[in-house]
Amino acid sequence: MTGNALRTTAAAALAASLLSTAGCSDSTQQQEPPKGAAASPTRQAPAQKLHWDACPPPSPAQGGGQAPSQDWQCATLKVPLDYAKPEGEQIELALIRTQARDKKNRIGSLVFNFGGPGGSGIATLPPAAEQFDALRDRYDLVSFDPRGVGRSAPVLCESDRQLDAYYAQDNTPSNPAQEKQYLDSIRAYQKACEKNSAKVLPHVGTTNAARDLDELRRALGDDKLNYFGISYGTELGGVYAHLFPTHVGRAVFDAVVDPTETSEQGALGQAEGFQLALGNFAQDCVDRGDACQLQGSTVKEIQDNIIALQKRLETAPIAGIGDRKLTQSAATNGIAQALYSKELWPLLEQGLDEAEGGQGQLLMALSDALNGRDENGRYSNIGAANTAINCVDTKQRFDLAQTKAKLPRFRAASPVFGDLLGWGVLTCTGWPVTGTSETPDVSAPGSAPILVIGNTGDPATPYEGARKMVERLGPGVGVELTYKGEGHGAYNSGDPCVQKAVNSYLLDGTVPPSNTTCTAV
Repeated sequence: MTGNALRTTAAAALAASLLSTAGCSDSTQQQEPPKGAAASPTRQAPAQKLHWDACPPPSPAQGGGQAPSQDWQCATLKVPLDYAKPEGEQIELALIRTQARDKKNRIGSLVFNFGGPGGSGIATLPPAAEQFDALRDRYDLVSFDPRGVGRSAPVLCESDRQLDAYYAQDNTPSNPAQEKQYLDSIRAYQKACEKNSAKVLPHVGTTNAARDLDELRRALGDDKLNYFGISYGTELGGVYAHLFPTHVGRAVFDAVVDPTETSEQGALGQAEGFQLALGNFAQDCVDRGDACQLQGSTVKEIQDNIIALQKRLETAPIAGIGDRKLTQSAATNGIAQALYSKELWPLLEQGLDEAEGGQGQLLMALSDALNGRDENGRYSNIGAANTAINCVDTKQRFDLAQTKAKLPRFRAASPVFGDLLGWGVLTCTGWPVTGTSETPDVSAPGSAPILVIGNTGDPATPYEGARKMVERLGPGVGVELTYKGEGHGAYNSGDPCVQKAVNSYLLDGTVPPSNTTCTAV
C-alpha cells in the first residue's frame, strides 16, 4: 500500500467513473550515497532558466486525463542522472505551476510533493488546488514529477495486461504451490523493471530527489525552499532539510512518515494503522444502527464478516469489472483505499454490502484507484515508481523463511490487512539495485522551523510518526500539531483549526505553539 494523501478524491471520482461503465548491479551503475551522508553543497553551475508554457494532457504514466486549464503552466528542469557525475547524462523533470494572484505581495513559490512515493505532482496539483486556495494569493503553487515518476524519466515495468494479472494474484499464499507462484510473479516483475528501466533504477532514491528539490529551488529563483510535503513527501522534505538545512524556508509536513522505522516496521505500523481505521469505520456503522447496510451489531461482528468475505474470495472470486474478477487481494486493497478518507466510508459500506451479494464492482474500482488503473485499463507508473524508490531507499531484504516467521506479528496487528502487508516485505528481495540505508537521516540543525502535523486516525502514516519526526529533526526545528480526526492527512480534511495554523505559518510566518491540538468538528 502506498501513501499518497490525495488518493482520496481520486478514488471517489474513479470509483464513480468505473461504476458507470461496469453496471498503492553492475559496476557501471553508481549507487547514491547513504542518506546519512554529509550535506551536499549547492551546485556551482548557474541556475537554469525555466521556460513555462501551456500544459499537455497528463500522460498515461501520470494517470491520464484532460489538460489543466490555462491558469496552469508547465516546464522541464534538467538534473544529473547521477549526482556523482554532475556533468554527465542529464534527465528532465516535469514541472507545473499556477502563479500567485497578488503579485505585489507575492512571497515566492510553494512546492508540493503529495506522496507515494511515485505520485505525479503534475496530475495531482491542479485538481487539488482548490484545497490550497488560501495560499494561492501570495504563492506560486508548484509541483513536479520526481525522478522515476510520470514524465520524469519514469520507471516502467510490466504491460497493462500483465499488471492486471499481477494485481489479481493471490498475495497471501497459504501453501507451497501458492508461495512459488507468488515468488515467481515478484521475480518476473523485477526482471521487467530491469529490462525496461535499468539505467534509472539506481538513481531514483529519495536522496537524489532531495537534491533535485534544491535544483528546483534555484531555478525558481527562491533563496529558500517553501515546501508542503504530504505522506512520503514528509520523508522527502526531511531528507532535504538534512542535506540543505540553511535552504529551508517555511515548510509543512502533513501525514508524517516515521523516520525511525525500517521498511518492515513501517509495514507493521501500516497494518496497525489500517486496522485502527477499519475499527473506527465499523464503530461508525454500529452507531448508525439500522441505517448501516452491513450485517453485525458490534465492531467485532462487522470485522469478522469482512474476514469471512476475504476467505471466501480466496477460493471463489466474484464478479468485478468487465471480465475481471474481484479476488481476495483486490478486495483487501479496495478496503484499504476507502480508509484513506472518511469521505469514502459510504463507498466502503456500499462496496462491502454489494460484495456480500456477489457483486464486486465497487471494491474493484477502489482497488484500481489504489493501483493507478484508469477506466480504460491503463496504469500510471505509480506502482513501478513506488517499488523502485522504496527498494533503493531500504537495505532490508528477506527470504521466504524469514517472511513466514514474521507473519504472526502482522496478523496480530491486523487480522484484515496483516497477511497482505506481511507478505509484502518480500517485494524488494532480489531487486537489481542494492538499497542504501535502514532509515532516512532527517536531522536538520540550523533549519528554520518545520510544522509537523500528525492525525490520530491516519491509517497509512500512523500518528506516532509525527512525534518521531519532530525528535529526529532536532531541537528548535520540528513544531508538532495534532489533529484528532480520521483519514490520511489533516489539511485536506478542511478542518478550520488545522488550516488556520498552517495558513498563518505559510503566509505570515507565525509558528503555532508546539503541541497545539485540533479536534475534528
